[in-house]
Amino acid sequence: MGSARVDWVDTAKGICIIFVVMMHSVLGVEAAAGQTGWMHAVVAFAAPFRMPDFFLISGLFLANVITRDWKLYLDRKVVHFAYFYVLWMTIQFAVKAPVFVGDMGTMGTLEFYVLSFIQPFGTLWFIYMLPVFFVVCKLAHDYRVPWQLMLAIGGLLQIAPIHTGLLLVDEFASRFVYFYAGYIFAPQIFQLADWARERIGVSAAYLIGWGVVNGGLVYLGWAHLPLIALALGAAGAGAIILTSALLVKMGSLAFLRHFGENSIVIYLAFFFPMGVTRVILLKLGILDIGTASLIVTAVACVSPMILYWMIRRTNLGWFLFKRPEWAYLGGTFGRKRAPQAAE
Repeated sequence: MGSARVDWVDTAKGICIIFVVMMHSVLGVEAAAGQTGWMHAVVAFAAPFRMPDFFLISGLFLANVITRDWKLYLDRKVVHFAYFYVLWMTIQFAVKAPVFVGDMGTMGTLEFYVLSFIQPFGTLWFIYMLPVFFVVCKLAHDYRVPWQLMLAIGGLLQIAPIHTGLLLVDEFASRFVYFYAGYIFAPQIFQLADWARERIGVSAAYLIGWGVVNGGLVYLGWAHLPLIALALGAAGAGAIILTSALLVKMGSLAFLRHFGENSIVIYLAFFFPMGVTRVILLKLGILDIGTASLIVTAVACVSPMILYWMIRRTNLGWFLFKRPEWAYLGGTFGRKRAPQAAE
């Protein structure tokens, strides 16, 4: 498997980033309005597979780079994401500072900022977790830990009722198994996508059955239970893979692929247009909560893409989505280079 872009992978990432933005948008609107809307059901349906699939997709190409020496590996898989986390965490703090100061005072806000280097902040926890997963997988690979053992440990962590209140610990336990499965089973996953392209009818039947089971378990309130949550995460990830492969086969919804190519851009920058649109729509009060949530989701997804397009056209603010030269590890990696885009 090469590192060139793969159409169905980008489509799957596009679907996932929309669901992620949707969750934050819908729950934010509902919390501000004090009531739920019809979009709440969509968010609940996606909850079992939204993040499992995102992490599984993130591990697909790890085999291509895991044998690199540690310096290059850390530069691309740790420092890279650390740069964007610190930058955008600081931007979010600057935007929300008046609220934080009002609630916690100046010193409390500063303490909260410092703590965010240890405890992942807000919507940015995903890119905080990725370097942790990359390092754990590299250590396991270099020390020749059997993949079966790593996968079993990941599965047990996901099943175990680990709720420490520390986001780094809890999310690692809950999500690592999917990331590692994406890495280990990448060849089989690509075969599954190829299989789906040639068996549209069978794939569609699976998707219908999966949708009924997933929706039914969510409705019954069982989707979060041990083993069931793990099974739904795996089944849902498979469903997104099949859906993406079929969409590419049919040439439908091409914008999803474009969203997937720039999923980190959307993930980093959606918070501001989401918040502004939510405030405006709720103050106008002319839409029902569900429709307002849908519009907030759409604006939050599209606005970062517009910003990214403007930056690429003007070359102003490029550091928001491209890692500058100084943000590389020293030595070989500190030489003159084109800035590396968020990925």
